[in-house]
Amino acid sequence: MLGGARGIAGKGGARGDLATDITASLVVFLVALPLCIGVAVASGVPAELGIISGVIGGLVVGAVRGSTLQVSGPAAGLAALVAETVAEVGVAMLGVIVLFAGVLQIVLGLVRLGRMFQAISVAVVQGMLAGIGVPLMFSQAYPMADAKAPGTALENMAGIPGLVAAVLTDPQAMIATLLGVVTVVLSFLWKKVPGPAGRIPAALVAVGIGMAVAALPGVNVKTLQVGNLLNSVQVPGAEQFAGLADGTIITAILTFTVIASAESLFTAAAVDRMHSGPRTRYNTELIAQGAGNTVAGLLGALPITAVVARSSANVQAGAKTRLSRTLHGLWLLAFALLLPQVLALIPISVLAGVLVHSGWKLFGPAEFPKMWRQDRGEFAVMTLTMLVIVATALLEGVLFGLAAGIVLAALRMSQTVVRQHVEQDTAKVVMAGNATFLRLPKVIDALEAAAASGKPRIRLDLTGVTHLDHACRNQVEEFTAQQRGLGLRVELLMPGEAKPAGAATPAREAPETAPLPRRPVTGPAEQAEQVKQAEQAEQSEQAGEPSPWPAADAEWFYLDTRPLPGEHARSPLVG
Repeated sequence: MLGGARGIAGKGGARGDLATDITASLVVFLVALPLCIGVAVASGVPAELGIISGVIGGLVVGAVRGSTLQVSGPAAGLAALVAETVAEVGVAMLGVIVLFAGVLQIVLGLVRLGRMFQAISVAVVQGMLAGIGVPLMFSQAYPMADAKAPGTALENMAGIPGLVAAVLTDPQAMIATLLGVVTVVLSFLWKKVPGPAGRIPAALVAVGIGMAVAALPGVNVKTLQVGNLLNSVQVPGAEQFAGLADGTIITAILTFTVIASAESLFTAAAVDRMHSGPRTRYNTELIAQGAGNTVAGLLGALPITAVVARSSANVQAGAKTRLSRTLHGLWLLAFALLLPQVLALIPISVLAGVLVHSGWKLFGPAEFPKMWRQDRGEFAVMTLTMLVIVATALLEGVLFGLAAGIVLAALRMSQTVVRQHVEQDTAKVVMAGNATFLRLPKVIDALEAAAASGKPRIRLDLTGVTHLDHACRNQVEEFTAQQRGLGLRVELLMPGEAKPAGAATPAREAPETAPLPRRPVTGPAEQAEQVKQAEQAEQSEQAGEPSPWPAADAEWFYLDTRPLPGEHARSPLVG
């Protein structure tokens, strides 16, 4: 009977999950619909292509067991890149670019490089998102006023004063702008509305208000023009595939692959923190994203990535399984096929307002002071990445950010402490930490200062160095040989050594607890012992075995462990 009770409870739980997933899929559908259309409009392609990509994101990507609750579709983060690409090579070539980007994603997933994208610095990621968000906001300010954006991000920014002046002299443009502003305000404040109404997506509320205002007499704002979904499919042909010989197309494919993969897997990491369910399988999810983009490319649609807005809506709606994200694609398909005339009532300025809000969320202004407080070096990387993206393009900015992050990491890893001191007839140079080529100027300065001291003896103590790269080692060894050639007495202690470099080293290291060899004494009995040892040493040398005793001309010295003046026995790694 107990087992039967458990079975009933299990079935009841499954039914509950099914009902919750269906409800969640409808919520995601309501969020995704205006976003799919808005991203398409912002990308400079027909709205139908955005819907097609949304359907693929649900039915193809959503069906693969990569992530449980992450939702994919056309992303606002790629809108500027797509618009730039379409303006350069045309809409017809978009399918080929997306297709091969998807194939590359599948290859990356199959060779298990999905987690590689997690190794990218958080500062670079946040700088990339901010660099995407800022141009998106400025580019969508023009459709909010029923105007056309001038072009590049810098041109769009420079044209804002002229746009404001034009809006103030055109009543219809002012109405469109007010609809866009209301959409942005609702997107920020709607979550604070109490009761069940607060659960309705803000974008859906804004679309409803926009449609009602656009229907009023005397209002003549631009609305969305939607054609037949099937007729908008553009399968790439032989002419488009021939374009693969163009370097511009290859660059675009690589750019789409890197950015789409990074955005999807970064989103996966963020979504995993929103729930306690199964974690994302990164390589599988990358294959799923690749499959979605391959299908989207074959249909000539927009590129697909995981999207934070839809994914968070899915989690907040209580989804439990992959069914919710798969079903939302089905609802998109049914709506576009059965009710296309409804889409033609949506004002473009409302969709632009939705994307302005998305751009602000991508920009994340609160992240900059937060990063400044946490790590000013990473703040610099984040800010530079954003500025380079805004000034040039997405790929250039990301590559610059990665290079800046690597340089920052190398500088921090190369923490070399170099101390100089003159004591009696000896110029001492003590080094500790990681000595790499990045600190070579500092090392050279210390060596030259020791040589210029005029002392007949130089002691170079590198035993505190944990890593000595080839460049620094060569510099130290060349300096030592040069000074010895000038007749100076140079004592060199390299990392891991307890005697001057160049002295005989035993074939097998003695245990750490073994006593060090003592200098021979000169008593009668001891002299006989010395003779015996000398004979043994000569026999060992003839046999090719190293002698445990230094040669007669070996240089004896003792490691000076006393702190330098003013150090007060501090660690050499401090200061």
